[in-house]
Amino acid sequence: MKTYLLKGIAAVSFSALSAYLGQVFLPVAILVCAMLADYISGMVKAWMTSSLSSKVGITGIVKKLCYLLAVCAGAGADYIFTAAGAQGISGFECPVACMVAVWLIINELISILENLGGIGVP
Repeated sequence: MKTYLLKGIAAVSFSALSAYLGQVFLPVAILVCAMLADYISGMVKAWMTSSLSSKVGITGIVKKLCYLLAVCAGAGADYIFTAAGAQGISGFECPVACMVAVWLIINELISILENLGGIGVP
C-alpha cells in the first residue's frame, strides 16, 4: 500500500513538472541526473584520493544549484523573446533554456569522465 502511494505521488509530481516546464522538462531532468552522477563520481574520486572535504562538497552543491539558475535565466530570455513578438524556432518554445541545459549537460558529462579518469577507470 505504501509503495503505491509513493509511486502515485512521484507520478503526479513528475506530471505536474512536465506540464509546467513543457519542452524544457526533459533537458532539465537529464541535467539533474547528470549533476547527481557528477557529484557522486566526484565524491568517490575524493574518497579514493583521500581528499574528501565537506567544504568542497558544499561548494559543488552550490555550483550545481547555480547551474539550475542559469537554465532559469535562459527561460527568462525565452519569455522576453516571446513577449517581444519573436516566435520559437520551428515551433520550439524555449530554445535558449534548452541550449543552456544541453551545454551544462555536456559540461557535466565531461566532468564525470574526468572524475572516472581520476578514479582509475580507463
